Amino acid sequence: MSETSKLIEGRTGPWEIVLGLEVHAQVASNAKLFSGAAVGFGAGPNEQVALVDAAMPGMLPVINRYCVEQAVRTGLGLKAQINLKSHFDRKSYFFPDLPQGYQISQYKDPIVGEGEVIVELDDGSTFTVRIERLHLEQDAGKMLHDQEPNATYVDLNRAGTALMEIVSMPDMRCSAEAAAYVKKLRTILVYLGTCDGDMEKGNLRADVNVSVCRPGDYEKFRETGSFSHLGTRCEIKNVNSYRYIQAAIEYEARRQIEILEDGGKIHQETRLFDPGKGETRSMRSKEDAADYRYFPDPDLLPLELDPAWVKKIEASLPELPDAKKARLQAQYGLSAYDAGVLIIEQARADYYEAAVKGRDAKLVANWVTNELAAKLSAGNIDIADSPLKPAAIAELVQLIEEGVISSKIAKDVFERMWAGEGRASEIVEAAGLKQVSDTGALEGVIDTLIAANPGQAAAVKDRPQAVGWFVGQVMKATGGKANPAAVNQLLRAKLGIE
Repeated sequence: MSETSKLIEGRTGPWEIVLGLEVHAQVASNAKLFSGAAVGFGAGPNEQVALVDAAMPGMLPVINRYCVEQAVRTGLGLKAQINLKSHFDRKSYFFPDLPQGYQISQYKDPIVGEGEVIVELDDGSTFTVRIERLHLEQDAGKMLHDQEPNATYVDLNRAGTALMEIVSMPDMRCSAEAAAYVKKLRTILVYLGTCDGDMEKGNLRADVNVSVCRPGDYEKFRETGSFSHLGTRCEIKNVNSYRYIQAAIEYEARRQIEILEDGGKIHQETRLFDPGKGETRSMRSKEDAADYRYFPDPDLLPLELDPAWVKKIEASLPELPDAKKARLQAQYGLSAYDAGVLIIEQARADYYEAAVKGRDAKLVANWVTNELAAKLSAGNIDIADSPLKPAAIAELVQLIEEGVISSKIAKDVFERMWAGEGRASEIVEAAGLKQVSDTGALEGVIDTLIAANPGQAAAVKDRPQAVGWFVGQVMKATGGKANPAAVNQLLRAKLGIE
């Protein structure tokens, strides 16, 4: 099955996938949602636990105003409805990693309502994912089963950490769309500063709901809004990479199709993805809302937002990815592809704009997204920490624009810059890498080549494209320092090519 295909051929005919995602994004905050305990990665077990997080008797939750602000900011960035009145509920959750025996979450009245995300695929096509809701909730702790053979350890550092659960409608139809949606959502959250998007640390993870149906059933669902047209869904919990999201969907869709084609029935359940085996496995039967026994949390008053406060947050929003992409195209004449690559990371777009001032926009984009990006990736370095600052790339591009060095020599200069040998102009001067544009010097090289290759020279008149051979020989003879434009002009004049 192709990862971009929306039609899967089974033994009994074609099938379609229907996908909805619940993305859990850890709120970028220094404290937890209902306590003052610190939030951070790398602390020792149970070092960041307040009495509230440990559910000690008499301890009451107190809402973190900043976490609420971050949720509102995210909702605005998703073009979603901000609900001025919402409330928190208790959700029964009997696991050792959440000591109070319930999770404080939001159910019927979330802080953020319906929104949308416009997603672009690699081929340039776009699709829209409808956001059903965004609600705030507290994270659970972590159970460690591999420390001792006969015991389970519990680390409550994450317990009580603020999460935004962003629930989509089932608007994705293949694994590539699901991965592209999470990428776009992550980019928006990082731009907003509401989540750091670190999937390796579990700060952004997805629960993937997968079902399959026959062609035409999904259209009936979109027309009527009735989920009865869709197949029974299974939820794959806590998938924390784009590659795993795609692999889990691919496997799960095939698993469901095989069961249905064998005359079986899909049971609604929660499953886990095993990256080592590349398969999903059953975790537990899937609970419905009734199983969680939601009810309003009696320790927390309804959350009421001041409209003026929401407006103030909206006015403080940064330029978001879609707007930045459109501006880069309009302001610098970049292609949709180049602008799209630049805006994937806000820091990369900022780096580009610092380097492009007064320089060739396309040329700067190429250096930032190709050579520089490759070096940073190989060294696992963030662009904000790049040893080469924007001014260094700008200077290198200026030397190319002014004809001081060729693009080929520029690659050598770049390698030396990366190695710390100095600025581009200093390296060019010290190594004698200036491009040869002196027509007198070039004419001598060209005359020698033509005299030594009369047959090739005669053939060029009938096949003008063969002049490329002479250009290559001149570049070789000059150690790549000859100005290609000057070489072409001289060769055409001497060989009689119009």
